[in-house]
Order: sequence, then C-alpha cells, then structure tokens
Amino acid sequence: MELSQGTKKLLLQYQLWYQGLEPKENIATITVDEVAARVALFYEKIRGVVDWREEHLLRKTAIERMLKRRLLFGNSGKDMAEPLLHELIRGGHFPNSRLPLQTIDQTQEIINKYTSLIEQSKLYGEKKLQTDLEDWLLTVGACEIEETLSLRTREKALIEFMAQNMEKQIQIRKKDENRILPEERIFEIYVAVQRSLFKLDDATITLHLLEKSYPEWEHLGADSISSLAPRLQSIKMKIESILVHPLADKFYNVVERYDTPYLLLGDIISEDPNKFTELTQNSQMFEVAIEKIYAIRLKKLRARMNRTAFFSTLSVFLSKVLIVLAVELPVDANITHELNYVNLAWSIAIPPLFLLLLVKTIKSSTSENIQKTLLEVAKITFETNQKEVDEISLPRKRGAFLSLIIHAVYLGSFVVSFGFLASMLRKLHFSFPSIVVFLLFFSLVAFAGTKIRSRARELMVGKEKEGFLQGLLDFFGLPIIQVGKWLSGQISRFNILILLLNVFIEAPFQVFVEFIEQLRTFWKEKKEEIH
Repeated sequence: MELSQGTKKLLLQYQLWYQGLEPKENIATITVDEVAARVALFYEKIRGVVDWREEHLLRKTAIERMLKRRLLFGNSGKDMAEPLLHELIRGGHFPNSRLPLQTIDQTQEIINKYTSLIEQSKLYGEKKLQTDLEDWLLTVGACEIEETLSLRTREKALIEFMAQNMEKQIQIRKKDENRILPEERIFEIYVAVQRSLFKLDDATITLHLLEKSYPEWEHLGADSISSLAPRLQSIKMKIESILVHPLADKFYNVVERYDTPYLLLGDIISEDPNKFTELTQNSQMFEVAIEKIYAIRLKKLRARMNRTAFFSTLSVFLSKVLIVLAVELPVDANITHELNYVNLAWSIAIPPLFLLLLVKTIKSSTSENIQKTLLEVAKITFETNQKEVDEISLPRKRGAFLSLIIHAVYLGSFVVSFGFLASMLRKLHFSFPSIVVFLLFFSLVAFAGTKIRSRARELMVGKEKEGFLQGLLDFFGLPIIQVGKWLSGQISRFNILILLLNVFIEAPFQVFVEFIEQLRTFWKEKKEEIH
C-alpha cells in the first residue's frame, strides 16, 4: 500500500531529526562539578516530593522556577543563561557534559527576548495587569528554553501531522456551522491535539500558538519587539480565550479517542526512519512492529503509573500531615476542644489511601483495544478511502425553566455528596473545622486521582463504555471533583508555601551549591599547579 502524503511529510521530518542524532566530534560541552551536582540533585528530589508535578512537566517547571527566582532577586537577565544552565544540570534536569556550549548563547537570546518584551510592555496598557503579563511572558519563555534545549523536532512534527488529519475528520454539524468561525475550529483542534497527544500544559500550548500566529516569534528582532509590545495584552487575552473556549472539551474528547495510533506510529518511525518505508511494504512485519511498540509503551505506562501512585500518595500524605499539624491540631486543641488523635490519624490516612486506590485500579489496555489499534495505525499510515468523520454539535440553548431544574438537580447532587461525607465524619466525632478541611482536601485528592486515571487511558482507542454504576458514581462524584478542580487552580495561583520555599530556602541553597562548585574549581586549579 502507498504511504499517505501526510505520512511521507512526517517521515521526512523524522529523517532530519535522525540525522541530527549522529555524534559530533570535538564539540565543547557544559560541565559542572560532580560533588556540587549530587548536593543539588538531592535537593531537587526533595523538592519534587513537596511540589509534585507530572513527569513531563518537571523540567519545564524547574526552568520556570529558576528563571523567575533569579529575576526576582534583581537580576536583569543579562548573562543569566550560563548560571541557569549550570543549575539545571546540577539538578539532574539535563545530563552533565552533554549540552553544547552554544546552547548558552541560544538560551541567553531567549532570555533577552522576553526581558525586552517585558520592559517595553511597561510603556503600554494598564499597570494593574502588568504583573500578570510579566508572569505570563516568563512562563512562556521557560517553555521556549525547555524546547530549545530538548530539541522537540519529532513532537512538533507529530502534532502537525495529527492536527492536519483531525482538521479533515472533525466537522461542525451543519446547523451549528454559523456559530463558530473556521479559524476557531482549526485552533481548537490544534490545542486539543497537543493536550491529548503529549499532555502539554497551557503554557507550552501558548508558546506554540504564538509561533503559529507569529512565524517570526522564535527570532524577534528589536523592531518586531517594539511593534508587538503595545499588543501583548490583547494577544494574551486572545490566546487565553482559545484555551478556555466553550467547545474546547468537546474537541478534546474526540481527539483523545484517536491519539494512540499517532503515538505508536511516531515510535515506529523513530526506531529507524530510513527503514520505515521498507517495513511498511510487508504487512505482517508492520503488524508485528506495531504490537511490539504497543507492548513497550504499555510497560512504560504501567511503570509511570506506579511511580505516579507512589509520589502522588507520598505528596498527599506529607501535605495532610502538615495541614493537621498547622491547622487541625491547634484548632481542635485550643478552640473547639474536640481533640481526638484517632480521628486525626484517619484524617491523615484516608486521602492518600483513596488516591492510591484510584490509581491502582486503572485498566490501561485490553486485547480488543490492541486489535482496534492495529486498524487505526494502518488508516493513518496509508492512503485509504476509509475516512471517518466526527461531528461536533454545539450545546443547545435551554429555556430558563429547564435550565433552573438542571441546576437545581446538580445542586442537589452537590448537597447529597458533601452532606453524606460530612454526616459520616460527624458520626466519627470529627470537629466542624476538621470536617471542612477534610472535605476540601478530599476534593483535591479526587480531582488529582481523576486526572491520573485519564492519563492511564493513553493507549485506549475509542469511547469508554459506561454502565449504570459508573453513571451513578459520576452523578454524585462530579461535584466533589469540580470543587477539587477549582481548589487546585486557586492553590497553584496562590501557593504561599512554595513562594516561601523559593525565597528563604532555595535561593540561599543555590548560593551554597555555587560556592561548593567554585571552591572545588579553586582546589583543582591549585592541585594542577603541583608538578
């Protein structure tokens, strides 16, 4: 069978990436002291437990944290790239003696671009919005640094390939076509593909939207920065409106059903792009290759879920212990006078155990799913007439009376869910403040567990069958999860604990680590003088 035009284009991008993997001789690399690196790595491990993030976001989050901290302490951004890269390598986010020295100049160019945008943006717009704009720009800048250092050529090529296919496959129902602009549909598909395929966060997707909307974004000159600065607030608002579009979830739910074959196709091509065309000429060999890659991905997925289960449970446990010691114990002992150590123990144990249960009961694959996957990989790889179309219908406008009834039923499920949990805790003689803290924390855990479970369906193709019991659980569990989602967003915006950690512990610690490295360098220089 003939490869599709999209597959041929994708294969070419992978071949260029593959050529870039060939080792380059006599290239100077960035090297840090091993002793200082071990000290810094230990801190990053501890930090990872306290401020837990999904694996694919760890590096980007670290860059963002370090970049903002260095600028917070009065650094203008000039000559920041080298110490920033040293800190990243010491923290284990990049291998030692692997990044070429030229990445220092590349990183500095990115830092200069975003600090210039920040400085010039101060001349325009409302002052009260400036802090949010600066934070937004630095977050996007951290994403660009991460992508530059990580060489995301393959990922971007696969995103474009899937997005172009989904543009042909996902259509708006004819009666609703006039309710969404064609440009909006294309952007929403592009965003949904990134969220589904590589679980990218909004900051990284924002960077890609900027690059798509402004082709010169990667190398902005002084004139381009000057012309963009007055429009940054409106650009930010436009991109945020794309990310929170009312139909974003509908597009994501369709795209998410088809991401598995694209991931597997990317893995197969990555093994050796130069032999891929030959492999596809033998249908039996191609099928075996798909099954092999599927098994490898499934093994990695289960290992990742086990790590996620461990670190997320540990993070929840430590957070709950801190809350008990800082809030519940003092309040129960000194205000309500209802101190009960057994209840405090239950309060600490239940949330992490519940999260562990949610994560460990995940079904990641079935034999039926493997057969569906084989068919779907073939569909996207070869020229075929089997073109599927998924129609999206816009939500119908409800009448005032019907809308009132639906919201009343939802409010009722909210009251029943939280009321039942609160009554159970009261029967166990929990104090009122402890009940409030428990319910809020339990909501956070339910939301986190739901997100992890959705990640575990990475290899599942098609819609998930829902029975009566699942529908009942959704009816009463959704209010709890929604509260957890809202709380999660608020905590990420106003996490005082993490801010204090950055200012009072991390900043002095990094000074100490850099001192160790300089001291070790001095010792080596003195040792070399002995001959």
